[in-house]
Amino acid sequence: MGKHTYRVVTRASDGSLRIRDFDSEEPLLRMHVKIGIDDCSTDLSLRGKPVFRGLIGPIPDGKGVARYESPEVFETLTKEWSRAQAKRRRRRTAAQIQADAAAAAAAQLELQSQ
Repeated sequence: MGKHTYRVVTRASDGSLRIRDFDSEEPLLRMHVKIGIDDCSTDLSLRGKPVFRGLIGPIPDGKGVARYESPEVFETLTKEWSRAQAKRRRRRTAAQIQADAAAAAAAQLELQSQ
């Protein structure tokens, strides 16, 4: 199994996010109480990772990173994520498709003439 990084995200006293990365779970075991292991994650690389009292996680956060968040950070980031508006995509009209095709054909002709 590949190397894993354990990332803990909490809130600093000034309100900013505080992110700490650990190369192994030993420092986490000294700071938090292990209450179980993850055995149901849909991300198979997280199965078997520890679950700690007072932290939400493990959450996948890129390749080889198991992320843990304080409940307050989890709630805040989840609310921000749910409020984010997805960009609305518009369909191209037939006129736009024809104009794009004509521009591409003109560019092709110009390249051929050079």
